[in-house]
Amino acid sequence: MVPRAPHPYRPGVRLGVFPNCIVLILCEYCRRPMSAELSESGPGSIAAGKGLVSGATKPARNPPSFLQQVYQFLSIGALAMASYFVISHFVLQSVQVVGESMVPTLQDSEHYLLNRWIYVVRTPRRSDVVVIRDPLDNSYAVKRIIGAAGDLVYLRGGNVYVNGRILQEPYLSRGTPTYTYSGVKEQLIKCGSNEYFVLGDNRKNSTDSRTYGLVSRDRILGMLMR
Repeated sequence: MVPRAPHPYRPGVRLGVFPNCIVLILCEYCRRPMSAELSESGPGSIAAGKGLVSGATKPARNPPSFLQQVYQFLSIGALAMASYFVISHFVLQSVQVVGESMVPTLQDSEHYLLNRWIYVVRTPRRSDVVVIRDPLDNSYAVKRIIGAAGDLVYLRGGNVYVNGRILQEPYLSRGTPTYTYSGVKEQLIKCGSNEYFVLGDNRKNSTDSRTYGLVSRDRILGMLMR
C-alpha cells in the first residue's frame, strides 16, 4: 500500500473552513482514473487526449444587433427613471427651505432630506419637523408638530400647554413667547382623529395652526431629516 503524500502548503493561500479535507478528496478522486489510464493505455492515449482537448473550440457568439442594443439602452433608462420616481416620491426627497419661519432650527435656503417613508410605518408624533401642504394656498411649508391626534393644546400668556402641562421647547430661541393670532389672550384647540396642531419655531414670523387651524394627516408629506 502506497503511503499518501502530504498535501503541499502554499503560503498565503486560504482554502476555506475544511481545506485539507477538500484537497485530499479531490486528489484521491483524480489520482485513480489517471493511474488506471497510465496502466492500461500508456502515454499514447494521453497524447491523443491532449490533441482532442486542444482541437475543441467554443462556438462564436454573435454580437447584439443594433435594435437589441437600443432595446437594452431604453430598458436601462426606463428602469433608472422608475427607480428615481419611486425613491423621490415614496422614500427620500431633497428639499430646500425658503423663508425664516423655522429659525433657529432651520435656516433659509438650506437643503435637507425629506423622509417620506417613515409615516408609512408609524404615525406623526409631537416635535416632528414635517413638510405639509399649506391649507391656505396649498403650497409647501415646514412646521413642527405640537399636538397630535387626541391632544388638547392651550395657548396662554406666551406659553404652550399640551394636555394640561406646559410644553418644554428647547429648540426655540431663549425667551421666545407663543401668542395667539386671533386677538384673544387664550386659545384652546382640541386635535381630532388624524388632525395635528403645527407651529413654526420662529413664533413671531410663522403662519401656522394659529392662522389656518388644524392640519389633516393627508397634508403631511413626510419628516425632515437634519
